[in-house]
Amino acid sequence: MSDEAGDRTGERPGGRPGGKPRRGTRDGAAARTGDARKTPKARKARKAREDRKDRAALAQLAAALRTPAAAAQPLFAQAPKAWQRALPYLVVGVFVVSLLPTTIAVLANDYGMDGGWAGALGVAQTVPLLLAVTRPLPAWLLVLAADTAGAVLLTQADKVAGHPWPWTPMAVVGYLVLMACLGLRKSIRNLVGVWLVTGALGAVLGFFPPEDTTTTAALLFVLGGIVLALTGALRGLGDARQRIAEQESISEAERSRRTLLEERARIARELHDVVAHHMSVITVQADSAPYRLPGMPEPVQQEFAAIAASARESLGEMRRLLTVLRAPDPDGAQGARGPGEGGAHGERAPQPGIGRLQQLVEATVRAGQPVELSLAAGAAGAAPPAVDLSAYRIVQEALANVVRHAPGAPTRVSVTVVDDDVLVLVVNGPAARDAVVEPDGPGTGHGLVGMRERVRLTGGRLDTGPLPDGGFRVAARLPLHAGDGAAAAHEAHATNDTNEANDTNGERS
Repeated sequence: MSDEAGDRTGERPGGRPGGKPRRGTRDGAAARTGDARKTPKARKARKAREDRKDRAALAQLAAALRTPAAAAQPLFAQAPKAWQRALPYLVVGVFVVSLLPTTIAVLANDYGMDGGWAGALGVAQTVPLLLAVTRPLPAWLLVLAADTAGAVLLTQADKVAGHPWPWTPMAVVGYLVLMACLGLRKSIRNLVGVWLVTGALGAVLGFFPPEDTTTTAALLFVLGGIVLALTGALRGLGDARQRIAEQESISEAERSRRTLLEERARIARELHDVVAHHMSVITVQADSAPYRLPGMPEPVQQEFAAIAASARESLGEMRRLLTVLRAPDPDGAQGARGPGEGGAHGERAPQPGIGRLQQLVEATVRAGQPVELSLAAGAAGAAPPAVDLSAYRIVQEALANVVRHAPGAPTRVSVTVVDDDVLVLVVNGPAARDAVVEPDGPGTGHGLVGMRERVRLTGGRLDTGPLPDGGFRVAARLPLHAGDGAAAAHEAHATNDTNEANDTNGERS
């Protein structure tokens, strides 16, 4: 019974089917993996990947074909891959290798030209094509001269009757290759000139044709014009795309520069209130000094009166400057102004500070954003007005970015005083799963630009960036006693305004 079972299963004594050694587990797994790779689904996926690679290579090649090369650069000089940059040399080399022996054989055998002259004309008409990759116009002059000399010499050939003249079929093919190189490199004016010279030369030679020949002057004139038109249009498309890209780059730089200037104007409007407060205090103190300090000598009273007059004059100049900064936009746009800044109520409202961060956080929480605030005791009273305002605005911009880009994300706001610095830290996690996030776009860019400008104003430091878990962090260090350091830092970075404005593109606005 056991033998019969063994026969049915194909096993022989020893437990090995067919007497062959049993494959190990690893070999079996490899075999199963190989079988899986041969499944129709795997083959289809592999073929799709190969098709995508082929399409990507063709797209790169088309982009290189549309990209115009500079005067001293070969064709496809800006292609991303080495084989694409070498492709023009390879194509032209194939034509030269094919046309050179064919031209010599046809001139010697079919047209009956002397072997020495046939070899010289074959080299002169084909080898200059190698120069067309980098110098198409000199190559065209050499080929045109060689083709013209060949047409003249063919008038004395023994078997020219019944063959194409003045341009042989090989000369026509080589000339069209040259026209393609010219069309991808030269301007429309040069292409029109080349085309007209070709037609005029063919017309002149047409007045002295050998007997019983088929003229090819019109054929080359028409085919050359078609090739020049197609390649010239392709180059024009590349030039247009390049100009569009340059204009977009310039527009983006201008937009970044305008954003930076608008943000500086907004900061200047806010700082006016801080400076005006101190100037008003100086004016009041100087005017009231003779009444608060009786018995003051006359020269001292005159000095205080001069101080009060200078302070009042400075206040008047500041009000005129503020009128310029707050002038309405000619088109009615408010630019970088926030809600209420353009109206009268917004202009008369007191500037906020660290002491109002609790109200800001509570308003954000009521809007549905979970925010925790950690405010060090005495932080509001320790900061000077400029630092106080800058700290509030940095937290305000950071929370606005969280609401816009990470709604529902848990957020922590911390304001502490360490040594002589105010540390502002706003950290948020990733957006909630069911939250609707605004799509990525260029945005206004005022958020990070405004933070950077405010930190630079006080001579501090700003550090922003994404977190590994998908959140975002804003950290600012504002010195309590900026003094001349803020002005020095502002002057040191003044020459980098445009570059820093460009760096904000694509960042969280």
